[in-house]
Amino acid sequence: MASSGTASLFLQRIPGSMTVFLAVFSVLITVQCDEQVPVIIWTSERVSIPQQAPPTAGHIVGHQQLASYLEKALNVGPRNVVLFLQDKMSIEDFTMYGGAFGNKQDGVFPNLEGALQASSSSLVLPAVSWPASNAVIGQLQDQLETSPLYMDPETLSQLRLNASSPALLVFRLPYGTGSDLLSAKEILSGNDEVMGQVMSIMESQSVPFTAVYTGLQPSRKEAASMSLEAGLGGGRSLLQSKGRYRDQWRDRERQQRVKEQPGVYPPVEFKEDDKTCMMLWAKGLTVSILRNNRWEEHDLTPATFGEGVSPKLHGSDCDKSKSRLVLNYENVLGHRSFKLIFVMSQRHYTVSARRWFTLDAVELEYDGTKATFNGSRNIYAPAEYSYRCKSVSSFRWPLLVPRSAKDPANQWRVSFDDFQIQGFSLSGSEFSYASDCAGFFSAGIWMGLLTSLLMVLVLTYGLHMIMQLLTMDRFDDPKGPGISVPQTE
Repeated sequence: MASSGTASLFLQRIPGSMTVFLAVFSVLITVQCDEQVPVIIWTSERVSIPQQAPPTAGHIVGHQQLASYLEKALNVGPRNVVLFLQDKMSIEDFTMYGGAFGNKQDGVFPNLEGALQASSSSLVLPAVSWPASNAVIGQLQDQLETSPLYMDPETLSQLRLNASSPALLVFRLPYGTGSDLLSAKEILSGNDEVMGQVMSIMESQSVPFTAVYTGLQPSRKEAASMSLEAGLGGGRSLLQSKGRYRDQWRDRERQQRVKEQPGVYPPVEFKEDDKTCMMLWAKGLTVSILRNNRWEEHDLTPATFGEGVSPKLHGSDCDKSKSRLVLNYENVLGHRSFKLIFVMSQRHYTVSARRWFTLDAVELEYDGTKATFNGSRNIYAPAEYSYRCKSVSSFRWPLLVPRSAKDPANQWRVSFDDFQIQGFSLSGSEFSYASDCAGFFSAGIWMGLLTSLLMVLVLTYGLHMIMQLLTMDRFDDPKGPGISVPQTE
């Protein structure tokens, strides 16, 4: 890795040549700085690994190159990884608040600076494409073959790590936005204190570690956008460019929000002529086969959905009246070739005077055999809508039924959780308004109606009984003689 002098690129002790480099680098990336996030990597004290050459000035590190840097660091370095993942980060955060130009008293990264100076193996990547930095958790998880643990300093102090067992510890750090620069500075200072606490706890346990500090997305997109628009010229072209870039930023922000939500990932898209014509999403997708009176289950979710997952869609096609989405898999429940096929169609219905689309069938093709589930009776929606259902399965309140009693589908089970599909009338890369499978009268509504009806009946009976009460025809007068009621009457 690079020396600690290179690692201090953003911090206070920068040589003159590095200051010039930083200034030139900032100019070079002004146009695209809304796509770049710094990544800083270092190891704990007394841990030395072979140095890696940092990228040249102006070079933007992509997904594959970042994965290569991480792989080389983890192959020979500590496999206990501490990932400090900040919500937003840009190179300007270090130049403005890191004391990079001699104002050491204003620096907010003393713990980070001390860790880099103490480490004999550190690397600074000033410009990493933010989709690559956003996927750093997945890259580390694949290389360490372990799941991430989201921690805080208090939880870490109670955890006992083992140097021989890899661990991925993730610490989420906030970032201040808006015009209040002081609040952003205070938040970054607080983040540095958190990093200092974490490194102190790790050192107290005498466990060597590799630390990574990066952000999910850039923090200076707005400033970069204004400088970019200012360079495009004035008048009509400036307004047109501004609107175009604003739409791009909004789309990026939407995608980023989806990525940051736990358990949420982009849908499967099939494009034809660079236009999206089919989309599919599900929180869970499983298939099961009956063998020896026992159901064997296989989860297809990791191979279909998720960040960085690209399912094979060859065999898919779509037009204005029919769509066919084919998901290709390998080695599913002992079958080398396995396909999950969604057959959809749309046509005009005279009675409703509108077009509807139906999921005609869900087919399983495996080693030359086809199993077909019919879904047209239950899965349908207006042609311009998408269809969504909390649960779509062939065995539990089935919406998918085998085509016939002798069809191989009787030996299979298919189950979708939070299922949504659309095969027609797509606009861009988003689902249209969803037609939900749940009826208007849900179980809760029926229970409320029945309870209300019972209460009305009880109230009605009570009123009826009160109205049947008769007033006495004679009353006892305390000043007069008492009423005598003959016993013989």
